[in-house]
Amino acid sequence: MRNIDHLIVGHTGGGASAGVRYGDVFDPNTGQVQARVTLGTQADLDRAVAAAQAAQPGWAATNPQRRARVMFRFKELVEANMDALAQLLSSEHGKVIADSKGDIQRGLEVIEFCCGIPHILKGEYTQGAGPGIDVYSMRQPLGIGAGITPFNFPGMIPMWMFGVAIATGNAFILKPSERDPSVPVRLAELMLEAGAPEGILQVVHGDKEMVDAILDHPAISAVSFVGSSDIAHYVYRRGVEAGKRVQAMGGAKNHGIVMPDADLDQVVADLSGAAFGSAGERCMALPVVVPVGEKTADALREKLIPAIAALRVGVSTDEQAHYGPVVNAAHKQRVENWIQTGVDEGAELVVDGRGFTLQGHEEGFFVGPTLFDRVTPDMSAYKEEIFGPVLQIVRAPDFETAVRLPSEHQYGNGVAIFTRNGHAAREFAARVNVGMVGINVPIPVPVAYHTFGGWKRSAFGDTNQHGMEGVKFWTKVKTITQRWPDGTADLPRGSEDGGPSRVQDAFVIPTMG
Repeated sequence: MRNIDHLIVGHTGGGASAGVRYGDVFDPNTGQVQARVTLGTQADLDRAVAAAQAAQPGWAATNPQRRARVMFRFKELVEANMDALAQLLSSEHGKVIADSKGDIQRGLEVIEFCCGIPHILKGEYTQGAGPGIDVYSMRQPLGIGAGITPFNFPGMIPMWMFGVAIATGNAFILKPSERDPSVPVRLAELMLEAGAPEGILQVVHGDKEMVDAILDHPAISAVSFVGSSDIAHYVYRRGVEAGKRVQAMGGAKNHGIVMPDADLDQVVADLSGAAFGSAGERCMALPVVVPVGEKTADALREKLIPAIAALRVGVSTDEQAHYGPVVNAAHKQRVENWIQTGVDEGAELVVDGRGFTLQGHEEGFFVGPTLFDRVTPDMSAYKEEIFGPVLQIVRAPDFETAVRLPSEHQYGNGVAIFTRNGHAAREFAARVNVGMVGINVPIPVPVAYHTFGGWKRSAFGDTNQHGMEGVKFWTKVKTITQRWPDGTADLPRGSEDGGPSRVQDAFVIPTMG
Protein backbone atom coordinates (compact mmCIF):
# COMPACT_ATOMS: atom_id res chain seq x y z
CA MET A 1 0.00 0.00 0.00
CA ARG A 2 1.18 3.51 -0.80
CA ASN A 3 2.54 5.51 2.15
CA ILE A 4 2.27 9.31 2.21
CA ASP A 5 5.02 10.72 4.41
CA HIS A 6 6.16 14.11 5.68
CA LEU A 7 8.31 16.38 3.54
CA ILE A 8 10.87 17.50 6.13
CA VAL A 9 14.53 18.27 5.50
CA GLY A 10 16.55 15.15 6.33
CA HIS A 11 13.47 12.95 6.80
CA THR A 12 13.75 9.82 4.68
CA GLY A 13 10.50 8.04 5.60
CA GLY A 14 10.58 4.58 4.13
CA GLY A 15 7.51 2.62 5.14
CA ALA A 16 6.06 1.43 8.40
CA SER A 17 7.90 2.05 11.65
CA ALA A 18 7.22 0.78 15.14
CA GLY A 19 5.17 3.19 17.21
CA VAL A 20 4.22 5.41 14.26
CA ARG A 21 0.53 6.19 13.82
CA TYR A 22 -1.12 6.18 10.39
CA GLY A 23 -4.38 7.42 8.94
CA ASP A 24 -6.32 5.85 6.07
CA VAL A 25 -6.69 7.73 2.79
CA PHE A 26 -9.75 6.56 0.84
CA ASP A 27 -10.73 6.60 -2.79
CA PRO A 28 -14.18 8.20 -2.43
CA ASN A 29 -15.28 6.72 -5.75
CA THR A 30 -14.90 3.13 -4.54
CA GLY A 31 -14.95 3.47 -0.77
CA GLN A 32 -11.68 1.57 -0.56
CA VAL A 33 -8.51 2.52 1.31
CA GLN A 34 -5.91 3.44 -1.30
CA ALA A 35 -3.05 4.76 0.87
CA ARG A 36 -2.10 5.65 4.39
CA VAL A 37 -0.59 8.84 5.73
CA THR A 38 1.89 9.20 8.57
CA LEU A 39 0.46 11.05 11.58
CA GLY A 40 3.32 13.08 12.98
CA THR A 41 4.49 13.96 16.46
CA GLN A 42 6.06 16.88 18.28
CA ALA A 43 9.48 15.49 17.34
CA ASP A 44 8.58 15.64 13.64
CA LEU A 45 7.50 19.25 13.99
CA ASP A 46 10.66 20.13 15.91
CA ARG A 47 12.77 18.80 13.04
CA ALA A 48 10.81 20.84 10.54
CA VAL A 49 11.13 23.97 12.68
CA ALA A 50 14.89 23.49 13.05
CA ALA A 51 15.28 23.21 9.28
CA ALA A 52 13.09 26.28 8.77
CA GLN A 53 15.15 28.28 11.27
CA ALA A 54 18.33 27.36 9.41
CA ALA A 55 16.95 28.33 6.00
CA GLN A 56 14.79 31.39 6.68
CA PRO A 57 17.41 34.11 7.39
CA GLY A 58 19.14 33.48 4.07
CA TRP A 59 15.82 33.41 2.23
CA ALA A 60 14.73 36.67 3.86
CA ALA A 61 18.04 38.24 2.77
CA THR A 62 17.45 37.11 -0.82
CA ASN A 63 16.30 40.10 -2.83
CA PRO A 64 12.62 40.09 -3.77
CA GLN A 65 13.35 39.81 -7.48
CA ARG A 66 15.01 36.44 -6.93
CA ARG A 67 12.16 35.28 -4.70
CA ALA A 68 9.75 36.32 -7.47
CA ARG A 69 11.69 34.22 -9.98
CA VAL A 70 11.10 31.17 -7.80
CA MET A 71 7.37 31.99 -7.84
CA PHE A 72 7.41 32.31 -11.64
CA ARG A 73 9.17 28.96 -11.97
CA PHE A 74 6.81 27.30 -9.48
CA LYS A 75 3.83 28.54 -11.50
CA GLU A 76 5.33 27.05 -14.68
CA LEU A 77 5.92 23.70 -12.98
CA VAL A 78 2.40 23.49 -11.57
CA GLU A 79 0.93 24.31 -14.97
CA ALA A 80 3.12 21.66 -16.60
CA ASN A 81 1.90 19.09 -14.05
CA MET A 82 -1.72 20.22 -14.01
CA ASP A 83 -3.24 17.02 -15.39
CA ALA A 84 -1.34 14.76 -12.99
CA LEU A 85 -2.11 17.01 -10.02
CA ALA A 86 -5.81 17.09 -10.89
CA GLN A 87 -5.96 13.31 -11.23
CA LEU A 88 -4.24 12.90 -7.87
CA LEU A 89 -6.52 15.44 -6.20
CA SER A 90 -9.69 13.84 -7.55
CA SER A 91 -8.58 10.37 -6.53
CA GLU A 92 -8.36 11.41 -2.87
CA HIS A 93 -11.02 14.12 -2.60
CA GLY A 94 -13.66 12.89 -5.03
CA LYS A 95 -14.36 16.09 -6.95
CA VAL A 96 -14.51 15.78 -10.72
CA ILE A 97 -11.39 16.56 -12.76
CA ALA A 98 -12.67 19.92 -13.97
CA ASP A 99 -13.27 21.03 -10.37
CA SER A 100 -9.83 19.76 -9.36
CA LYS A 101 -8.21 21.82 -12.09
CA GLY A 102 -10.21 24.82 -10.93
CA ASP A 103 -9.01 24.18 -7.37
CA ILE A 104 -5.38 24.29 -8.52
CA GLN A 105 -5.90 27.23 -10.89
CA ARG A 106 -7.41 29.43 -8.16
CA GLY A 107 -4.35 28.72 -6.05
CA LEU A 108 -2.08 29.61 -8.96
CA GLU A 109 -3.78 32.99 -9.25
CA VAL A 110 -2.40 33.84 -5.81
CA ILE A 111 1.03 32.64 -6.95
CA GLU A 112 0.71 35.03 -9.91
CA PHE A 113 0.01 37.83 -7.45
CA CYS A 114 3.14 36.79 -5.53
CA CYS A 115 5.23 37.10 -8.70
CA GLY A 116 4.83 40.85 -8.24
CA ILE A 117 6.28 40.80 -4.74
CA PRO A 118 9.12 43.29 -5.51
CA HIS A 119 6.51 45.96 -6.18
CA ILE A 120 4.15 44.83 -3.43
CA LEU A 121 6.83 45.06 -0.72
CA LYS A 122 7.79 48.63 -1.50
CA GLY A 123 7.46 50.70 1.66
CA GLU A 124 6.36 54.28 2.23
CA TYR A 125 8.65 57.31 2.27
CA THR A 126 8.24 60.88 3.46
CA GLN A 127 10.94 63.43 2.73
CA GLY A 128 11.16 66.40 5.07
CA ALA A 129 8.89 65.12 7.82
CA GLY A 130 10.80 67.54 10.06
CA PRO A 131 13.89 69.74 9.77
CA GLY A 132 16.32 67.53 7.88
CA ILE A 133 14.30 64.45 8.84
CA ASP A 134 13.00 61.74 6.52
CA VAL A 135 10.71 58.83 7.48
CA TYR A 136 10.37 55.54 5.66
CA SER A 137 8.92 52.10 6.33
CA MET A 138 9.74 48.58 5.30
CA ARG A 139 7.91 45.26 5.52
CA GLN A 140 9.93 42.39 6.93
CA PRO A 141 9.04 38.69 7.28
CA LEU A 142 7.85 37.28 10.58
CA GLY A 143 10.18 34.26 10.46
CA ILE A 144 8.37 30.92 10.41
CA GLY A 145 4.70 30.64 9.47
CA ALA A 146 2.42 27.62 9.49
CA GLY A 147 -0.75 26.67 7.66
CA ILE A 148 -3.45 24.19 8.70
CA THR A 149 -5.62 23.45 5.68
CA PRO A 150 -8.91 21.57 5.09
CA PHE A 151 -9.75 18.65 2.83
CA ASN A 152 -12.07 20.49 0.45
CA PHE A 153 -9.40 22.52 -1.41
CA PRO A 154 -6.10 20.66 -1.05
CA GLY A 155 -4.49 22.65 -3.86
CA MET A 156 -5.92 26.15 -3.64
CA ILE A 157 -5.87 26.88 0.07
CA PRO A 158 -2.26 25.75 0.70
CA MET A 159 -1.13 27.99 -2.18
CA TRP A 160 -3.18 30.88 -0.75
CA MET A 161 -1.14 30.55 2.42
CA PHE A 162 2.38 29.49 1.51
CA GLY A 163 2.57 31.59 -1.67
CA VAL A 164 2.33 34.92 0.13
CA ALA A 165 4.25 33.73 3.20
CA ILE A 166 7.23 32.49 1.19
CA ALA A 167 7.26 35.38 -1.29
CA THR A 168 7.54 37.84 1.60
CA GLY A 169 10.59 36.02 2.99
CA ASN A 170 9.20 33.57 5.55
CA ALA A 171 9.75 29.84 5.91
CA PHE A 172 6.51 27.87 5.96
CA ILE A 173 5.33 24.61 7.51
CA LEU A 174 2.15 23.17 6.03
CA LYS A 175 -0.14 20.74 7.88
CA PRO A 176 -2.69 19.64 5.25
CA SER A 177 -5.79 17.55 5.83
CA GLU A 178 -4.95 13.93 6.44
CA ARG A 179 -7.94 12.98 4.23
CA ASP A 180 -6.28 14.05 0.94
CA PRO A 181 -2.62 14.87 1.63
CA SER A 182 -0.86 13.93 -1.60
CA VAL A 183 -1.32 17.14 -3.61
CA PRO A 184 0.11 19.39 -0.86
CA VAL A 185 3.21 17.18 -0.72
CA ARG A 186 3.58 17.32 -4.48
CA LEU A 187 3.24 21.12 -4.47
CA ALA A 188 6.03 21.35 -1.90
CA GLU A 189 8.22 19.15 -4.08
CA LEU A 190 7.57 21.44 -7.04
CA MET A 191 8.48 24.48 -4.94
CA LEU A 192 11.85 22.88 -4.20
CA GLU A 193 12.28 22.13 -7.89
CA ALA A 194 11.47 25.78 -8.63
CA GLY A 195 14.48 26.87 -6.59
CA ALA A 196 13.24 27.45 -3.05
CA PRO A 197 15.93 26.41 -0.55
CA GLU A 198 15.41 23.28 1.51
CA GLY A 199 13.54 24.15 4.69
CA ILE A 200 11.54 27.03 3.21
CA LEU A 201 8.46 24.90 2.50
CA GLN A 202 7.94 21.67 4.44
CA VAL A 203 4.91 19.44 4.99
CA VAL A 204 3.99 17.69 8.22
CA HIS A 205 0.99 15.39 8.50
CA GLY A 206 -1.12 14.73 11.53
CA ASP A 207 -4.32 15.15 13.47
CA LYS A 208 -5.14 17.23 16.56
CA GLU A 209 -1.82 16.30 18.18
CA MET A 210 0.06 18.01 15.34
CA VAL A 211 -2.31 20.98 15.29
CA ASP A 212 -1.72 21.61 18.99
CA ALA A 213 2.04 21.23 18.55
CA ILE A 214 1.98 23.92 15.85
CA LEU A 215 -0.15 26.27 17.95
CA ASP A 216 2.13 25.89 20.96
CA HIS A 217 5.54 25.94 19.27
CA PRO A 218 7.41 29.08 20.37
CA ALA A 219 9.40 29.39 17.12
CA ILE A 220 6.29 29.61 14.90
CA SER A 221 5.24 33.25 14.65
CA ALA A 222 1.98 33.03 12.71
CA VAL A 223 -0.67 30.44 11.87
CA SER A 224 -3.27 30.49 9.11
CA PHE A 225 -6.20 28.08 9.37
CA VAL A 226 -9.26 27.13 7.32
CA GLY A 227 -11.87 24.68 8.63
CA SER A 228 -15.04 24.49 10.68
CA SER A 229 -15.99 27.42 12.91
CA ASP A 230 -15.69 25.56 16.21
CA ILE A 231 -12.15 24.44 15.36
CA ALA A 232 -11.32 27.87 13.92
CA HIS A 233 -12.29 29.47 17.22
CA TYR A 234 -10.17 26.93 19.09
CA VAL A 235 -7.18 27.54 16.82
CA TYR A 236 -7.53 31.30 17.13
CA ARG A 237 -7.84 31.30 20.90
CA ARG A 238 -5.00 28.85 21.55
CA GLY A 239 -2.69 30.45 19.01
CA VAL A 240 -3.22 33.97 20.31
CA GLU A 241 -2.70 32.80 23.88
CA ALA A 242 0.66 31.43 22.72
CA GLY A 243 1.57 34.87 21.39
CA LYS A 244 1.08 34.14 17.70
CA ARG A 245 -0.52 36.08 14.92
CA VAL A 246 -3.55 34.00 13.81
CA GLN A 247 -6.09 34.10 11.02
CA ALA A 248 -8.70 31.36 11.29
CA MET A 249 -11.40 31.00 8.65
CA GLY A 250 -14.49 29.05 9.68
CA GLY A 251 -17.74 27.74 8.26
CA ALA A 252 -20.43 29.32 6.15
CA LYS A 253 -24.09 29.29 5.25
CA ASN A 254 -24.19 31.48 2.17
CA HIS A 255 -27.49 32.87 0.95
CA GLY A 256 -28.63 33.71 -2.57
CA ILE A 257 -31.35 36.37 -2.66
CA VAL A 258 -33.61 36.15 -5.72
CA MET A 259 -35.56 39.33 -6.44
CA PRO A 260 -38.82 39.18 -8.44
CA ASP A 261 -37.15 40.80 -11.44
CA ALA A 262 -34.27 38.27 -11.63
CA ASP A 263 -33.66 36.13 -14.70
CA LEU A 264 -34.81 32.82 -13.20
CA ASP A 265 -33.30 30.68 -15.94
CA GLN A 266 -29.90 32.20 -15.20
CA VAL A 267 -30.49 31.86 -11.45
CA VAL A 268 -31.26 28.15 -11.79
CA ALA A 269 -28.18 27.60 -13.95
CA ASP A 270 -26.05 29.42 -11.37
CA LEU A 271 -27.59 27.53 -8.45
CA SER A 272 -26.96 24.18 -10.10
CA GLY A 273 -23.24 24.83 -9.95
CA ALA A 274 -23.06 26.92 -6.80
CA ALA A 275 -25.18 24.62 -4.61
CA PHE A 276 -24.20 21.21 -5.97
CA GLY A 277 -20.75 21.63 -7.55
CA SER A 278 -17.96 19.79 -5.72
CA ALA A 279 -20.80 17.96 -3.92
CA GLY A 280 -21.41 21.14 -1.93
CA GLU A 281 -18.08 20.76 -0.12
CA ARG A 282 -17.13 24.43 -0.47
CA CYS A 283 -17.21 27.20 2.09
CA MET A 284 -18.38 29.49 -0.72
CA ALA A 285 -21.14 27.14 -1.91
CA LEU A 286 -24.66 28.58 -2.09
CA PRO A 287 -26.82 26.18 -0.02
CA VAL A 288 -29.63 28.63 0.80
CA VAL A 289 -31.76 30.40 -1.80
CA VAL A 290 -34.11 33.17 -0.66
CA PRO A 291 -36.78 34.03 -3.25
CA VAL A 292 -38.60 37.28 -2.46
CA GLY A 293 -42.36 36.82 -2.68
CA GLU A 294 -44.46 33.68 -3.05
CA LYS A 295 -44.78 34.09 -6.80
CA THR A 296 -41.00 34.20 -7.19
CA ALA A 297 -40.60 31.19 -4.88
CA ASP A 298 -43.14 29.06 -6.73
CA ALA A 299 -41.64 29.88 -10.12
CA LEU A 300 -38.10 29.19 -8.90
CA ARG A 301 -39.08 25.85 -7.37
CA GLU A 302 -40.81 24.80 -10.58
CA LYS A 303 -37.63 25.46 -12.56
CA LEU A 304 -35.28 23.93 -10.00
CA ILE A 305 -36.86 20.47 -9.92
CA PRO A 306 -36.12 19.50 -13.56
CA ALA A 307 -32.70 21.17 -13.38
CA ILE A 308 -31.78 19.05 -10.36
CA ALA A 309 -33.10 15.93 -12.07
CA ALA A 310 -30.74 16.64 -14.96
CA LEU A 311 -27.65 16.73 -12.75
CA ARG A 312 -25.28 13.84 -13.36
CA VAL A 313 -23.53 12.39 -10.33
CA GLY A 314 -20.54 10.29 -11.32
CA VAL A 315 -17.03 9.17 -10.54
CA SER A 316 -14.31 11.79 -10.51
CA THR A 317 -13.04 10.83 -13.94
CA ASP A 318 -16.46 11.03 -15.62
CA GLU A 319 -16.18 14.05 -17.92
CA GLN A 320 -19.96 14.31 -18.11
CA ALA A 321 -20.50 14.33 -14.32
CA HIS A 322 -21.50 17.56 -12.61
CA TYR A 323 -20.10 16.37 -9.31
CA GLY A 324 -18.60 13.30 -7.67
CA PRO A 325 -18.67 11.66 -4.23
CA VAL A 326 -18.12 13.35 -0.89
CA VAL A 327 -14.79 12.79 0.81
CA ASN A 328 -15.47 9.79 3.08
CA ALA A 329 -18.14 7.57 4.63
CA ALA A 330 -18.40 9.62 7.82
CA HIS A 331 -19.11 12.78 5.86
CA LYS A 332 -21.69 11.02 3.71
CA GLN A 333 -23.46 9.90 6.87
CA ARG A 334 -23.26 13.40 8.33
CA VAL A 335 -24.91 14.94 5.24
CA GLU A 336 -27.67 12.33 5.21
CA ASN A 337 -28.27 12.88 8.92
CA TRP A 338 -28.80 16.59 8.25
CA ILE A 339 -31.31 15.73 5.53
CA GLN A 340 -33.25 13.65 8.06
CA THR A 341 -33.02 16.49 10.57
CA GLY A 342 -34.59 18.84 8.03
CA VAL A 343 -37.46 16.39 7.54
CA ASP A 344 -37.92 16.00 11.28
CA GLU A 345 -38.00 19.76 11.75
CA GLY A 346 -40.85 20.16 9.25
CA ALA A 347 -39.13 21.35 6.07
CA GLU A 348 -40.63 20.03 2.83
CA LEU A 349 -38.28 17.51 1.20
CA VAL A 350 -38.82 18.08 -2.53
CA VAL A 351 -35.89 16.01 -3.86
CA ASP A 352 -34.25 13.37 -1.64
CA GLY A 353 -30.62 12.52 -2.40
CA ARG A 354 -30.20 9.87 0.28
CA GLY A 355 -29.50 6.31 -0.69
CA PHE A 356 -27.96 7.29 -3.99
CA THR A 357 -25.77 4.57 -5.53
CA LEU A 358 -23.77 4.40 -8.71
CA GLN A 359 -23.71 1.15 -10.65
CA GLY A 360 -20.32 -0.47 -10.32
CA HIS A 361 -19.38 1.88 -7.46
CA GLU A 362 -21.93 0.88 -4.85
CA GLU A 363 -19.46 1.38 -2.01
CA GLY A 364 -18.53 4.92 -3.12
CA PHE A 365 -19.41 7.92 -0.97
CA PHE A 366 -22.11 9.40 -3.19
CA VAL A 367 -24.97 11.67 -2.09
CA GLY A 368 -27.63 12.67 -4.60
CA PRO A 369 -28.76 16.30 -5.03
CA THR A 370 -31.31 17.29 -2.41
CA LEU A 371 -33.83 20.13 -2.38
CA PHE A 372 -35.83 21.43 0.59
CA ASP A 373 -38.60 24.03 0.48
CA ARG A 374 -40.27 26.03 3.24
CA VAL A 375 -37.20 25.98 5.45
CA THR A 376 -37.48 28.45 8.32
CA PRO A 377 -34.77 30.32 10.29
CA ASP A 378 -35.56 28.48 13.54
CA MET A 379 -34.56 25.09 12.08
CA SER A 380 -31.14 23.74 13.06
CA ALA A 381 -30.72 22.41 9.51
CA TYR A 382 -30.82 26.07 8.42
CA LYS A 383 -28.62 27.39 11.20
CA GLU A 384 -25.77 24.92 10.71
CA GLU A 385 -23.45 24.21 7.79
CA ILE A 386 -24.34 20.94 6.03
CA PHE A 387 -21.40 20.98 3.58
CA GLY A 388 -23.05 18.68 1.08
CA PRO A 389 -25.22 18.76 -2.08
CA VAL A 390 -28.27 20.12 -0.27
CA LEU A 391 -30.16 23.27 -1.35
CA GLN A 392 -32.68 24.90 0.98
CA ILE A 393 -35.40 27.35 -0.10
CA VAL A 394 -36.20 29.95 2.57
CA ARG A 395 -39.09 32.12 1.41
CA ALA A 396 -38.96 35.84 2.18
CA PRO A 397 -42.04 38.06 1.94
CA ASP A 398 -40.08 41.22 1.13
CA PHE A 399 -36.68 42.80 0.53
CA GLU A 400 -36.18 43.74 4.18
CA THR A 401 -36.55 40.12 5.26
CA ALA A 402 -34.12 39.06 2.53
CA VAL A 403 -31.50 41.47 3.89
CA ARG A 404 -32.12 40.40 7.48
CA LEU A 405 -31.79 36.62 6.95
CA PRO A 406 -28.08 36.51 6.02
CA SER A 407 -27.32 39.50 8.24
CA GLU A 408 -28.61 37.76 11.36
CA HIS A 409 -27.18 34.31 10.60
CA GLN A 410 -24.27 33.15 12.75
CA TYR A 411 -22.09 32.84 9.65
CA GLY A 412 -21.13 35.76 7.44
CA ASN A 413 -18.88 34.39 4.73
CA GLY A 414 -20.57 35.10 1.40
CA VAL A 415 -23.91 36.18 -0.02
CA ALA A 416 -25.34 36.88 -3.46
CA ILE A 417 -28.26 38.82 -4.84
CA PHE A 418 -29.85 38.17 -8.23
CA THR A 419 -31.64 41.18 -9.69
CA ARG A 420 -31.84 43.58 -12.62
CA ASN A 421 -32.44 46.49 -10.24
CA GLY A 422 -29.25 48.47 -9.64
CA HIS A 423 -30.68 50.36 -6.68
CA ALA A 424 -31.74 47.14 -4.92
CA ALA A 425 -28.33 45.59 -5.52
CA ARG A 426 -26.49 48.67 -4.27
CA GLU A 427 -28.69 48.91 -1.17
CA PHE A 428 -28.27 45.21 -0.42
CA ALA A 429 -24.48 45.27 -0.81
CA ALA A 430 -24.17 48.27 1.52
CA ARG A 431 -26.44 46.93 4.26
CA VAL A 432 -25.92 43.17 4.43
CA ASN A 433 -23.79 41.99 7.37
CA VAL A 434 -21.59 39.59 5.37
CA GLY A 435 -17.95 39.77 4.32
CA MET A 436 -18.15 38.94 0.59
CA VAL A 437 -21.04 39.94 -1.67
CA GLY A 438 -21.91 38.86 -5.20
CA ILE A 439 -24.27 40.79 -7.44
CA ASN A 440 -25.53 38.30 -10.01
CA VAL A 441 -22.39 36.32 -9.12
CA PRO A 442 -23.30 33.12 -7.23
CA ILE A 443 -19.87 32.38 -5.73
CA PRO A 444 -18.26 35.75 -4.96
CA VAL A 445 -14.70 34.58 -4.28
CA PRO A 446 -12.54 37.67 -4.84
CA VAL A 447 -9.74 37.63 -7.39
CA ALA A 448 -6.27 37.02 -5.97
CA TYR A 449 -5.20 40.67 -5.79
CA HIS A 450 -8.19 41.46 -3.61
CA THR A 451 -8.75 39.61 -0.34
CA PHE A 452 -10.81 36.69 0.94
CA GLY A 453 -12.50 36.70 4.33
CA GLY A 454 -15.87 36.47 6.01
CA TRP A 455 -17.43 38.03 9.08
CA LYS A 456 -18.92 36.76 12.35
CA ARG A 457 -18.27 33.04 12.99
CA SER A 458 -16.87 32.63 9.49
CA ALA A 459 -13.56 34.25 10.42
CA PHE A 460 -11.52 34.85 13.56
CA GLY A 461 -8.72 37.40 13.45
CA ASP A 462 -8.29 40.84 11.94
CA THR A 463 -6.54 40.07 8.64
CA ASN A 464 -7.88 38.20 5.61
CA GLN A 465 -6.37 35.73 3.15
CA HIS A 466 -4.22 36.73 0.14
CA GLY A 467 -4.06 40.11 -1.60
CA MET A 468 -2.57 42.98 0.37
CA GLU A 469 -4.28 41.69 3.51
CA GLY A 470 -2.23 38.51 3.16
CA VAL A 471 0.97 40.51 2.74
CA LYS A 472 0.16 42.42 5.91
CA PHE A 473 -0.51 39.20 7.80
CA TRP A 474 2.81 37.56 6.88
CA THR A 475 4.96 40.66 7.46
CA LYS A 476 5.65 43.20 10.17
CA VAL A 477 6.19 46.90 9.53
CA LYS A 478 9.35 48.65 10.61
CA THR A 479 9.37 52.46 10.45
CA ILE A 480 12.63 54.42 10.35
CA THR A 481 12.99 58.09 11.20
CA GLN A 482 16.39 59.34 9.99
CA ARG A 483 18.38 62.53 10.33
CA TRP A 484 21.98 62.95 9.21
CA PRO A 485 24.13 65.20 11.42
CA ASP A 486 25.16 68.47 9.84
CA GLY A 487 28.90 67.91 9.93
CA THR A 488 31.75 67.65 12.41
CA ALA A 489 32.61 69.92 15.27
CA ASP A 490 35.75 71.33 13.60
CA LEU A 491 33.88 72.58 10.52
CA PRO A 492 32.58 76.14 10.61
CA ARG A 493 28.93 76.90 10.17
CA GLY A 494 28.02 77.58 6.59
CA SER A 495 29.12 75.90 3.38
CA GLU A 496 32.89 76.42 3.40
CA ASP A 497 33.43 72.67 2.89
CA GLY A 498 31.53 72.81 -0.37
CA GLY A 499 28.45 71.12 1.01
CA PRO A 500 25.05 72.60 1.86
CA SER A 501 24.77 75.15 4.58
CA ARG A 502 24.82 73.41 7.96
CA VAL A 503 22.29 74.12 10.64
CA GLN A 504 23.21 73.11 14.20
CA ASP A 505 19.75 73.46 15.70
CA ALA A 506 18.64 70.94 18.32
CA PHE A 507 16.60 67.95 17.24
CA VAL A 508 12.86 68.57 17.06
CA ILE A 509 10.36 65.71 16.87
CA PRO A 510 8.74 66.02 13.43
CA THR A 511 5.22 66.42 14.81
CA MET A 512 6.47 69.32 16.95
CA GLY A 513 8.30 71.14 14.15
